[in-house]
Amino acid sequence: MEILNDLFGGDLFAGLGDLSRVLLAMLFVAVAALISRWQRADLEKDLFWATVRSFVQLIAIGYLLELIFQQDNPVWTLLLLGVMVLIAARTTGRRGENTPRATLIALVSIGFGTALTIGVLVLLDVFAFTPQAIIPIGGMIVGNAMTTATLVIVRLSDDLAAQRNEVETKLALGATGRQASLTQFRRALQSAMVPIIDTTKTVGLIKLPGAMTGMILAGASPIEAVQLQLIVMYMLVGANTFTGLSAAFLTYRAFFSPAQQLRVVGQP
Repeated sequence: MEILNDLFGGDLFAGLGDLSRVLLAMLFVAVAALISRWQRADLEKDLFWATVRSFVQLIAIGYLLELIFQQDNPVWTLLLLGVMVLIAARTTGRRGENTPRATLIALVSIGFGTALTIGVLVLLDVFAFTPQAIIPIGGMIVGNAMTTATLVIVRLSDDLAAQRNEVETKLALGATGRQASLTQFRRALQSAMVPIIDTTKTVGLIKLPGAMTGMILAGASPIEAVQLQLIVMYMLVGANTFTGLSAAFLTYRAFFSPAQQLRVVGQP
Protein backbone atom coordinates (compact mmCIF):
# COMPACT_ATOMS: atom_id res chain seq x y z
CA MET A 1 0.00 0.00 0.00
CA GLU A 2 2.93 2.38 0.72
CA ILE A 3 4.13 1.95 -2.86
CA LEU A 4 0.71 2.89 -4.24
CA ASN A 5 0.51 5.87 -1.91
CA ASP A 6 3.90 7.08 -3.17
CA LEU A 7 2.83 6.64 -6.78
CA PHE A 8 -0.45 8.50 -6.35
CA GLY A 9 0.62 11.31 -4.07
CA GLY A 10 0.57 9.79 -0.60
CA ASP A 11 -3.08 10.48 0.25
CA LEU A 12 -4.82 8.00 -2.01
CA PHE A 13 -6.21 5.97 0.89
CA ALA A 14 -6.47 8.75 3.45
CA GLY A 15 -9.48 8.33 5.69
CA LEU A 16 -9.94 4.66 4.89
CA GLY A 17 -7.62 3.42 7.63
CA ASP A 18 -7.04 -0.34 7.78
CA LEU A 19 -10.07 -0.91 5.56
CA SER A 20 -7.96 0.15 2.58
CA ARG A 21 -6.06 -3.15 2.73
CA VAL A 22 -9.31 -5.08 2.53
CA LEU A 23 -10.44 -2.99 -0.42
CA LEU A 24 -7.15 -3.65 -2.17
CA ALA A 25 -7.55 -7.39 -1.59
CA MET A 26 -11.02 -7.19 -3.14
CA LEU A 27 -9.36 -6.26 -6.42
CA PHE A 28 -8.46 -9.93 -6.80
CA VAL A 29 -12.16 -10.84 -6.56
CA ALA A 30 -12.97 -8.20 -9.16
CA VAL A 31 -10.33 -9.66 -11.47
CA ALA A 32 -11.78 -13.14 -10.95
CA ALA A 33 -15.26 -11.83 -11.81
CA LEU A 34 -13.95 -10.16 -14.98
CA ILE A 35 -12.24 -13.37 -16.03
CA SER A 36 -15.43 -15.32 -15.34
CA ARG A 37 -17.42 -12.91 -17.50
CA TRP A 38 -14.79 -13.01 -20.23
CA GLN A 39 -14.85 -16.81 -20.32
CA ARG A 40 -18.64 -16.91 -19.76
CA ALA A 41 -18.25 -19.12 -16.69
CA ASP A 42 -21.26 -17.40 -15.07
CA LEU A 43 -19.61 -17.17 -11.65
CA GLU A 44 -19.96 -13.41 -11.14
CA LYS A 45 -23.09 -13.63 -8.99
CA ASP A 46 -21.64 -16.35 -6.78
CA LEU A 47 -18.40 -14.39 -6.38
CA PHE A 48 -20.32 -11.25 -5.45
CA TRP A 49 -22.47 -12.91 -2.81
CA ALA A 50 -19.55 -14.92 -1.43
CA THR A 51 -17.58 -11.70 -1.03
CA VAL A 52 -20.46 -9.85 0.64
CA ARG A 53 -21.28 -12.74 2.97
CA SER A 54 -17.67 -13.27 4.01
CA PHE A 55 -17.24 -9.55 4.70
CA VAL A 56 -20.41 -9.27 6.81
CA GLN A 57 -19.84 -12.56 8.63
CA LEU A 58 -16.21 -11.84 9.52
CA ILE A 59 -16.92 -8.28 10.65
CA ALA A 60 -19.77 -9.57 12.83
CA ILE A 61 -17.68 -12.37 14.33
CA GLY A 62 -14.88 -9.89 14.95
CA TYR A 63 -17.11 -7.70 17.11
CA LEU A 64 -18.60 -10.76 18.81
CA LEU A 65 -15.17 -12.16 19.65
CA GLU A 66 -14.07 -8.82 21.02
CA LEU A 67 -17.09 -8.82 23.30
CA ILE A 68 -16.49 -12.41 24.44
CA PHE A 69 -12.79 -11.74 25.07
CA GLN A 70 -13.71 -8.80 27.27
CA GLN A 71 -16.18 -10.91 29.27
CA ASP A 72 -13.67 -13.77 29.71
CA ASN A 73 -16.51 -16.11 30.71
CA PRO A 74 -16.25 -19.85 29.91
CA VAL A 75 -20.01 -20.02 29.40
CA TRP A 76 -19.82 -17.67 26.41
CA THR A 77 -16.86 -19.60 25.04
CA LEU A 78 -18.72 -22.90 25.22
CA LEU A 79 -21.86 -21.32 23.78
CA LEU A 80 -19.98 -20.02 20.73
CA LEU A 81 -18.32 -23.41 20.19
CA GLY A 82 -21.76 -25.02 20.42
CA VAL A 83 -23.10 -22.69 17.74
CA MET A 84 -20.12 -23.54 15.50
CA VAL A 85 -20.82 -27.26 15.91
CA LEU A 86 -24.52 -26.80 15.16
CA ILE A 87 -23.83 -24.85 11.97
CA ALA A 88 -21.23 -27.41 10.89
CA ALA A 89 -23.65 -30.28 11.56
CA ARG A 90 -26.38 -28.58 9.56
CA THR A 91 -24.00 -28.02 6.65
CA THR A 92 -22.89 -31.65 6.67
CA GLY A 93 -26.47 -32.83 7.05
CA ARG A 94 -27.48 -31.06 3.84
CA ARG A 95 -24.61 -32.74 1.99
CA GLY A 96 -25.58 -36.16 3.30
CA GLU A 97 -29.22 -35.96 2.29
CA ASN A 98 -29.27 -39.64 1.28
CA THR A 99 -28.25 -40.74 4.76
CA PRO A 100 -30.94 -41.26 7.43
CA ARG A 101 -30.58 -38.73 10.28
CA ALA A 102 -27.48 -37.24 8.62
CA THR A 103 -27.66 -33.99 10.60
CA LEU A 104 -27.88 -35.83 13.92
CA ILE A 105 -24.98 -38.09 12.93
CA ALA A 106 -22.93 -35.04 11.99
CA LEU A 107 -23.82 -33.26 15.21
CA VAL A 108 -22.75 -36.18 17.39
CA SER A 109 -19.56 -36.96 15.47
CA ILE A 110 -18.38 -33.35 15.09
CA GLY A 111 -19.29 -32.57 18.69
CA PHE A 112 -17.52 -35.68 19.94
CA GLY A 113 -14.36 -35.01 17.95
CA THR A 114 -14.28 -31.36 19.01
CA ALA A 115 -14.99 -31.97 22.69
CA LEU A 116 -12.50 -34.83 23.00
CA THR A 117 -9.70 -32.94 21.25
CA ILE A 118 -10.17 -29.70 23.19
CA GLY A 119 -10.57 -31.64 26.42
CA VAL A 120 -7.27 -33.46 25.93
CA LEU A 121 -5.46 -30.23 24.99
CA VAL A 122 -6.75 -28.46 28.10
CA LEU A 123 -6.13 -31.39 30.45
CA LEU A 124 -2.54 -31.72 29.21
CA ASP A 125 -2.10 -27.95 29.65
CA VAL A 126 -1.22 -27.45 25.98
CA PHE A 127 -3.68 -24.54 25.90
CA ALA A 128 -5.32 -22.65 28.72
CA PHE A 129 -9.10 -22.58 28.71
CA THR A 130 -9.38 -18.93 27.72
CA PRO A 131 -11.50 -17.44 24.92
CA GLN A 132 -8.38 -16.19 23.13
CA ALA A 133 -7.00 -19.73 22.90
CA ILE A 134 -10.03 -22.02 22.78
CA ILE A 135 -12.21 -20.18 20.26
CA PRO A 136 -9.60 -19.99 17.44
CA ILE A 137 -8.44 -23.55 18.12
CA GLY A 138 -12.03 -24.75 18.35
CA GLY A 139 -12.86 -23.06 15.06
CA MET A 140 -10.04 -24.91 13.30
CA ILE A 141 -11.10 -28.22 14.85
CA VAL A 142 -14.80 -27.79 13.99
CA GLY A 143 -14.02 -26.75 10.40
CA ASN A 144 -11.80 -29.75 9.76
CA ALA A 145 -14.17 -32.11 11.60
CA MET A 146 -17.03 -30.90 9.41
CA THR A 147 -15.08 -31.75 6.26
CA THR A 148 -14.19 -35.18 7.58
CA ALA A 149 -17.75 -35.96 8.67
CA THR A 150 -19.08 -34.87 5.28
CA LEU A 151 -16.61 -37.05 3.38
CA VAL A 152 -17.37 -40.10 5.52
CA ILE A 153 -21.15 -39.76 5.43
CA VAL A 154 -21.37 -39.07 1.69
CA ARG A 155 -18.84 -41.72 0.67
CA LEU A 156 -20.33 -44.45 2.86
CA SER A 157 -23.84 -43.66 1.70
CA ASP A 158 -22.81 -43.66 -1.96
CA ASP A 159 -20.87 -46.91 -1.63
CA LEU A 160 -23.73 -48.69 0.10
CA ALA A 161 -26.05 -47.56 -2.69
CA ALA A 162 -23.67 -48.57 -5.48
CA GLN A 163 -22.78 -51.91 -3.90
CA ARG A 164 -26.13 -52.78 -2.42
CA ASN A 165 -26.31 -56.22 -4.06
CA GLU A 166 -22.92 -57.15 -2.63
CA VAL A 167 -23.92 -56.05 0.86
CA GLU A 168 -27.26 -57.86 0.74
CA THR A 169 -25.56 -61.03 -0.49
CA LYS A 170 -23.31 -60.98 2.56
CA LEU A 171 -26.33 -60.43 4.79
CA ALA A 172 -28.11 -63.39 3.17
CA LEU A 173 -25.07 -65.56 3.97
CA GLY A 174 -25.37 -64.68 7.65
CA ALA A 175 -23.10 -61.65 8.00
CA THR A 176 -24.05 -58.88 10.39
CA GLY A 177 -24.53 -55.34 9.15
CA ARG A 178 -21.07 -54.43 10.46
CA GLN A 179 -19.45 -57.34 8.65
CA ALA A 180 -21.40 -56.78 5.43
CA SER A 181 -20.44 -53.11 5.24
CA LEU A 182 -16.86 -53.40 6.52
CA THR A 183 -15.30 -52.76 3.10
CA GLN A 184 -17.39 -49.64 2.55
CA PHE A 185 -16.72 -48.53 6.14
CA ARG A 186 -12.96 -48.69 5.66
CA ARG A 187 -13.01 -46.97 2.28
CA ALA A 188 -15.08 -44.09 3.62
CA LEU A 189 -12.75 -43.60 6.57
CA GLN A 190 -9.66 -43.80 4.36
CA SER A 191 -11.00 -41.28 1.85
CA ALA A 192 -11.81 -38.84 4.65
CA MET A 193 -8.40 -39.14 6.30
CA VAL A 194 -6.24 -38.92 3.16
CA PRO A 195 -6.43 -35.10 2.86
CA ILE A 196 -5.21 -34.40 6.41
CA ILE A 197 -2.55 -37.11 6.17
CA ASP A 198 -1.23 -35.71 2.87
CA THR A 199 -1.27 -32.19 4.28
CA THR A 200 0.68 -33.35 7.33
CA LYS A 201 3.26 -35.13 5.17
CA THR A 202 3.87 -32.14 2.90
CA VAL A 203 3.56 -29.27 5.38
CA GLY A 204 6.50 -26.90 5.07
CA LEU A 205 7.44 -28.29 1.65
CA ILE A 206 4.72 -27.01 -0.65
CA LYS A 207 3.00 -24.46 1.59
CA LEU A 208 3.25 -22.61 4.89
CA PRO A 209 0.03 -23.31 6.86
CA GLY A 210 -2.30 -20.65 8.20
CA ALA A 211 -1.36 -20.74 11.88
CA MET A 212 2.34 -20.51 11.12
CA THR A 213 1.88 -17.77 8.54
CA GLY A 214 -0.35 -15.78 10.88
CA MET A 215 2.17 -15.89 13.71
CA ILE A 216 5.02 -14.83 11.43
CA LEU A 217 2.97 -11.92 10.06
CA ALA A 218 2.17 -10.95 13.66
CA GLY A 219 5.88 -10.72 14.42
CA ALA A 220 6.60 -14.06 16.10
CA SER A 221 9.86 -15.86 15.41
CA PRO A 222 9.74 -18.68 12.82
CA ILE A 223 10.68 -21.25 15.50
CA GLU A 224 7.75 -20.22 17.70
CA ALA A 225 5.46 -20.32 14.67
CA VAL A 226 6.69 -23.81 13.77
CA GLN A 227 6.03 -25.08 17.30
CA LEU A 228 2.44 -23.83 17.21
CA GLN A 229 1.90 -25.24 13.73
CA LEU A 230 3.10 -28.68 14.80
CA ILE A 231 0.65 -28.63 17.70
CA VAL A 232 -2.16 -27.58 15.37
CA MET A 233 -1.36 -30.22 12.74
CA TYR A 234 -1.19 -33.10 15.21
CA MET A 235 -4.28 -31.80 16.97
CA LEU A 236 -6.23 -31.83 13.70
CA VAL A 237 -5.09 -35.36 12.87
CA GLY A 238 -6.52 -36.53 16.18
CA ALA A 239 -9.74 -34.53 15.80
CA ASN A 240 -10.33 -35.84 12.27
CA THR A 241 -9.71 -39.40 13.41
CA PHE A 242 -12.18 -39.14 16.31
CA THR A 243 -14.77 -37.49 14.08
CA GLY A 244 -14.26 -39.87 11.15
CA LEU A 245 -14.57 -43.00 13.27
CA SER A 246 -17.71 -41.84 15.02
CA ALA A 247 -19.28 -40.62 11.75
CA ALA A 248 -18.54 -43.93 9.99
CA PHE A 249 -19.88 -45.97 12.91
CA LEU A 250 -23.09 -43.96 13.19
CA THR A 251 -23.63 -43.82 9.42
CA TYR A 252 -23.34 -47.56 8.86
CA ARG A 253 -25.72 -48.21 11.75
CA ALA A 254 -28.26 -45.81 10.22
CA PHE A 255 -28.49 -48.04 7.14
CA PHE A 256 -29.23 -51.29 9.00
CA SER A 257 -32.33 -52.21 10.96
CA PRO A 258 -32.17 -54.04 14.31
CA ALA A 259 -32.87 -57.22 12.32
CA GLN A 260 -29.66 -56.60 10.32
CA GLN A 261 -31.53 -55.67 7.14
CA LEU A 262 -30.19 -53.01 4.79
CA ARG A 263 -32.56 -50.06 4.68
CA VAL A 264 -33.58 -48.61 1.32
CA VAL A 265 -30.75 -46.22 0.51
CA GLY A 266 -31.90 -42.62 0.46
CA GLN A 267 -35.01 -43.35 2.53
CA PRO A 268 -34.99 -42.39 6.23
